[in-house]
Amino acid sequence: MPDTLIRFDFVDAAIRGEIVRLDHSWQAICSHRDYPPPVRQVLGELTAASVLLAASLKFEGSLALQLQGAGPLRLAVAEARDSLKVRATADWNELGEAATLPQLLGRGTFAVMLDASVGEPYQGIVEVEGDGVGAALEGYMARSQQIPTRLILACNADTACGLLLQRLPDQSSADADAWDRLTALASTLGAGEMLAVSPDTLLHRLFHEESVRLYPPRQPSFGCRCSAGRVEGMLRMIGREEVEAILAEQGEVKVACEFCNQSYRMDAAEALA
Repeated sequence: MPDTLIRFDFVDAAIRGEIVRLDHSWQAICSHRDYPPPVRQVLGELTAASVLLAASLKFEGSLALQLQGAGPLRLAVAEARDSLKVRATADWNELGEAATLPQLLGRGTFAVMLDASVGEPYQGIVEVEGDGVGAALEGYMARSQQIPTRLILACNADTACGLLLQRLPDQSSADADAWDRLTALASTLGAGEMLAVSPDTLLHRLFHEESVRLYPPRQPSFGCRCSAGRVEGMLRMIGREEVEAILAEQGEVKVACEFCNQSYRMDAAEALA
């Protein structure tokens, strides 16, 4: 199936939503590193969630979701731009028997980072709560943004997908029970069904008795922002002395992008320019 994101809302309730399916872009992410299944599960859910949230960005820039902990999974990060270009990566040690998010992270933090092309970047950090990426992000939205949020996420080796519902701050809605009813309907969605069925069909199955307004679908895709220019900027940040030390030891500067494995090599003239 093509990678697809559909935004929707409910005519009679102050509730918005998005549903996303990532096939090609998720497979591209997985092709760059051999992720163990538990790490792949977390990273896939994080990737789907990043696209769901980036779809509502009202500025040119990016949104990144980051899990960091002291357990076997040291870091997982997914970044999506307003254009729905997405990339993701993870860093881990020997997993042992760790399989769930709490086991993988230990005591961890969840961060949401917004980086607009104009203005200062924003970062919000909370301790991870819950047993999965969806629960962790719901907790972040409740504590940091005070936005009731329901997230259903699923992932396998080929597909990462997600459904997002958010309650908008509108007290004039005539349907007072809508949030409880719609989130209960969303909770009936199992991972197997979500991974096997197209987003538009899922929306019909879940909400066919509701008045749903659909917006034109968008197509997410894999995209990495690494470049030789960014590497040069990084070298300027670490300073000439550190770069000279690397050159003395290695004869050149070698940098590999953690997201796409693109390799950059610079000789002394290039690295010190």
